Amino acid sequence: MVYFLAWILFTIILLGFTLARSHPYRFSRFLAFESILSLIFLNAPVWFLDPFSVLQISSWICLIGSIYLVGQGFFLIKTKGNPEGDFEDTTSLITCGVYEYIRHPLYTSLMLFSLGVFLKAPSLLGIGLVITTIIGVYLTARIEEGHNLERFGGAYQDYMDQTKRFIPKIF
Repeated sequence: MVYFLAWILFTIILLGFTLARSHPYRFSRFLAFESILSLIFLNAPVWFLDPFSVLQISSWICLIGSIYLVGQGFFLIKTKGNPEGDFEDTTSLITCGVYEYIRHPLYTSLMLFSLGVFLKAPSLLGIGLVITTIIGVYLTARIEEGHNLERFGGAYQDYMDQTKRFIPKIF
């Protein structure tokens, strides 16, 4: 019951942040974050059980990879993107570091995080939440790419032609 009440509280807070922002992708991003939040609360009771099982080790590899990508992504946005106001409103196209290989390392980190949390205690509901996360992230990335094409023009199109969206050389 405590996990359910905490999930409701965090969902309300997340919805408040979503409604306060005017980005066109706020609802698709909410979908992704809400799915991850739900996964966390779904699997919270078993988070640290059986720490040396294959699933737990795989889970931690995904979670650490997610943290690495988000750290690199934010660092490069701050240092190379010359953000204007909101950190997402970069004024320079970033094509170095992890951005040299994928266009959306922060969104890839959300998918990796979702997979890592799912692996804590795989279930059918968990699979549905991972798929929902991927759908939300994919929709958000598509909307953001349209915005970036408007902002950076041909340079962004060239960048799109040279990189993949989420997984280097694959997708």
